[in-house]
Amino acid sequence: MRRIVVTGYGIVSPLGCGADLVWKRLLAGRSGIRRLSDNLVPDVPAKIAGVVPTITEDAEGGFDPNRAVSAKDQMRMDRFIQFAMAAAHEAIAQAAWAPATDAERNRTATIIASGIGGFATMKQAVHTIDQRGARKLSPFTVPSFLVNLAAGQISIHHGFRGPIGAPVTACAASLQALGDGARMIRTGETDVAVCGGSEACIERVSLGSFAAARALSTHFNDTPAAASRPFDTRRDGFVMSEGSAVLVIEALDHALKRGATPLAEIVGYGTTSDAYSMAAAPADGEGLQRCMRLAIDAAGIAPEQVGHINAHATSTPLGDAAELTAIRGVFNGARAAITSTKAATGHLLGAAGAVGAIFAANALRTGTLPPTINLEQADEAAHGLDLVGPRARTQSVDYAMVNGFGFGGVNASLLLKRWAA
Repeated sequence: MRRIVVTGYGIVSPLGCGADLVWKRLLAGRSGIRRLSDNLVPDVPAKIAGVVPTITEDAEGGFDPNRAVSAKDQMRMDRFIQFAMAAAHEAIAQAAWAPATDAERNRTATIIASGIGGFATMKQAVHTIDQRGARKLSPFTVPSFLVNLAAGQISIHHGFRGPIGAPVTACAASLQALGDGARMIRTGETDVAVCGGSEACIERVSLGSFAAARALSTHFNDTPAAASRPFDTRRDGFVMSEGSAVLVIEALDHALKRGATPLAEIVGYGTTSDAYSMAAAPADGEGLQRCMRLAIDAAGIAPEQVGHINAHATSTPLGDAAELTAIRGVFNGARAAITSTKAATGHLLGAAGAVGAIFAANALRTGTLPPTINLEQADEAAHGLDLVGPRARTQSVDYAMVNGFGFGGVNASLLLKRWAA
């Protein structure tokens, strides 16, 4: 079995763009949640979201689409694809991966997930038909919103000719992208995989739909930074966010041969289905437990060796409690330090797992565990568990787990190890 390491990562998030800057802001307790314009959500009870700042709003960390794609190509790409391009450029640059031969290009996979894809483009297309007729649609409408075009555009731009993938498995999607890439490397199908997820659905229909399902936070519209509060007794729903996270993963022997610097090692992965409910996990988190155990067993370690968990916890009352119950069942008294970084970023849906993987890798590298801001009074379900509170914690750990669970009962867990040559 080939060992697999992370050699690069990039991020576009409500906390800003660039992995180092976002990590710095996360540790400082910053929030990326803001109040939305009433023109955007006039009749939606949830008035807040995690919006990627523009370069005008944030000179240091704002998103500038011109740095990601040409002005011409921007007309052909939904916002979620532009985010993915920017995150991929950063990850690939850090990994210093620029295949020069056909063999190298043919053995580089591109797997970019999304929960929803080009939702805004689809909505605009419907509006165009209603107002002006189908003949006024752009010929680039379909390739602008298809989920697989995030991977496709990255592949085209960088010349990666290996397998293309695009998991569309709700909030577990980008962890499944990483798991799929790791499997391809382990079986020898590829040497390198560019994996992650992207989402851009801060829009009236998507927000209104989740609000209709009573999934979004509505009690903190006037204090947006306090709205996302995983594990806290005052949580009342998740905060929808946008952004992208992409990681370059590759076989260890391949990385060392070309002089790349490993940032963390992928040692375990598991994915399961609850087969229970469309939107809710069972209270005992049975499917979540099986998923985490699969990742731990794949790594060949004991549960007590896992020192840190970047939890899926999105700030929903039932979901957070089910995950805590599942963690208790798997770790059985072992005190892994648990963080939910969605308190700061909000929930990036299909990109959330890859964001968590970058944060977990940084926690392993730096010996600093990120905070769960807004955690003031923990849920009773957390009794006896080690929740990292609203301030970052200095703590060196060897293994970190990332969880991602989604609608339809899909579960995914990724296990990373601190890199030591």
